[in-house]
This record gives sequence, structure tokens and C-alpha cells, in this order.
Amino acid sequence: MTREFDTTNLCFRLPARQDFEALADMRADPVVTRYTGGQPASRNESWDRLIRYRGYWGILGYGYWCVRERLTGHFVGTIGFGEARRGIEPSLDGYPEAGWVLASWCHGSGYGGEGVAAALDWLDTQTDHRVARCIIDPDNLASMKLARRHGFRPLARTHYLGSVIDVLERQRGGVTICPDHAPVPDAG
Repeated sequence: MTREFDTTNLCFRLPARQDFEALADMRADPVVTRYTGGQPASRNESWDRLIRYRGYWGILGYGYWCVRERLTGHFVGTIGFGEARRGIEPSLDGYPEAGWVLASWCHGSGYGGEGVAAALDWLDTQTDHRVARCIIDPDNLASMKLARRHGFRPLARTHYLGSVIDVLERQRGGVTICPDHAPVPDAG
């Protein structure tokens, strides 16, 4: 199983100590955290996240990558899969939970699309998982559009840590183009 790879513009590497400063800077940016908890992360929270992202690989056989620009080496963000045991319905337990957070300097660059496509291709070809899920703040229109463009479809609207979130699901290898205005079923 190949765990590190490059795309046309991006390098996907397992999280490492040398990624900490860039990750901490990104997670402290209020533009970045607006839809992912709403508060900039402390350095300690970012360190814990880096360790968790690396740890997923050893326990689950998949995880998050620290993604850098191939040409410059600039930190682009984190893209990958985890299993956070969030205790929500519909459950995410047992499914690779896809996630992507990009540094604000590269928003709108196309790196999100390139990165998510590569991560999903990796999941489809390197693991036996048939379904991936993700959660997105319904106000995060850019992330919602990105998810739908890569085959995620609305599954339910629910609550997590006091916020409304949408749960989306994608079948292995199936890129289903969902209209941006498709309603999200209520989890009840």
C-alpha cells in the first residue's frame, strides 16, 4: 500500500514533526476555522491534531496527509480520512470520515479539488472500504460544492457540539454529480 504520493501540483505526505508550525499557523487562522469549530486552535490543540492524524495510519490503515505544493513546498493543508467516534446519528463509526482543511492562501486555487480527488482515488484503490462519509457546516458552500463534485450526496442534517452539520456519503468509485441545491434529509 502506497501511503505517500504526488499529484500534478501537490505532495501528499504522512504528518511529521516538521509540519507542526505550518499546521498550527493554519489552524490559528480565523478564516480557516470559521466552519470547523468556529474558533482558532491553540498550539496544543494543533499538536494533538498532528499526533492524531499520524496515529490514524497505525490504527486504521488510513489517515490524513499533510499536503504541500510540489513546486514550492508551501503547506497547503490537511486532507484525508479519520474515524472520530463523534456519537452522532447517522453514525460515522466504521466509515472513513473524509476531511479537508486548506490554508487560506490557497482558497480558490483548485488545490482542494485536486487534493480531494486524489485522496478519494487513494481510498478507492488502496483500501477495501466501499463507503466514505463526511460532515460539513451547511453554510460552508465552497466545501459543500467540493464534496458534491466528488460524489458525496446528502444523507442527513444533524447536530454536533451545538452546531448544525450535514452528513454526506459517497460510494466507492462513484462520482455522482449532485445539484448544489439538493435538500438534505433531517436526521429527526
